[in-house]
Amino acid sequence: MSNHGNRRRSAAALLCFLALAGTAAGAWALWPTAAAPTASDPRHCVSPTPSYIRVPAGSFLMGQEDVYAGEGPMRQVAVDGFWIDRTEVTNADFARFVRATSYVTVAEQPVDPEQFPVPADQIPPDLLKPGSAVFTAPARPSNNYADWWEYRPGANWRKPFGPQGPDALPDRPVVHLAYADMEAYARWRGGRLPSEAEWEYAARAGQDNYTAQPSEANSWQGVFPVKDFATDGYGGIAPVGCYAPNEWGLHDMIGNVWEVTSDFYAPGHDPDRPVRNPRGPSQGEAFDPANPGQPSRVMKGGSYLCAPNYCQRYRPAARTGRDAGMGASNVGFRLVYESEKAARDAS
Repeated sequence: MSNHGNRRRSAAALLCFLALAGTAAGAWALWPTAAAPTASDPRHCVSPTPSYIRVPAGSFLMGQEDVYAGEGPMRQVAVDGFWIDRTEVTNADFARFVRATSYVTVAEQPVDPEQFPVPADQIPPDLLKPGSAVFTAPARPSNNYADWWEYRPGANWRKPFGPQGPDALPDRPVVHLAYADMEAYARWRGGRLPSEAEWEYAARAGQDNYTAQPSEANSWQGVFPVKDFATDGYGGIAPVGCYAPNEWGLHDMIGNVWEVTSDFYAPGHDPDRPVRNPRGPSQGEAFDPANPGQPSRVMKGGSYLCAPNYCQRYRPAARTGRDAGMGASNVGFRLVYESEKAARDAS
């Protein structure tokens, strides 16, 4: 399957890596055993049945105002009922899709040099190779994210740490997908990506906002980005279903990997938007200060890289922009469905 006009990665994202992280490979930190349970906190991971639940229609107070700018203002909104996957989409799920369709993800395709606003001979060769953004723990403390992110040729959903790393494990969330890859999978499954309001409503599950690092979520224990002591049971991405579900039976809405929604991103919630089934800004109104010039999508819930000293995003109201044209090693997704039949057929 090919549709390069709609599935190209963002040249702006690649230029960001060029400017901030360079293209030197450095010391590749591969974690072939990073997702193994620790002796201090062994966990029993489950594959919940059925694989979906119905989220009832209702209203909730969306947003949060006491952590990061851009997550408020808080306001009461209402959403219709829907069905949602109880876990994130896994590598096994995505592999079935690829086998059935011969789909090739954005990260597995070469980059078109015409996307760059510079002559081809000025583009570092590695930035034209298929690849994706990979987290690499630095040797010493740093506040510069260029020290722990790199564009790694050969990284994709099959080889999440790059060609020299281990293969993707079937029960882990699939990562390194562009938004178009997620949409293609959703169409095949008969579902769609949730809106931000749907996602936050389901993640909150009737509970109030909080700021403390949760114990039942895969996040970072220690000083980020140098050392994760994994006292929650896992270092790196955990299998789905290893942490207790929320009050509505959903696993890993918080932590493990960020989850992409269908809404375009702009800082803060617009109080003038409809309060019933609210959606984000239009593509033309979208704005991400971290990625100006490209319409980002909202991602939610934080990841295993979130720690008290950095990225306190392990909360339902947490939100940030995600470049739609490029994946990363800590970003995944789950689907929602319009009917129980669609959810059941997708199981």
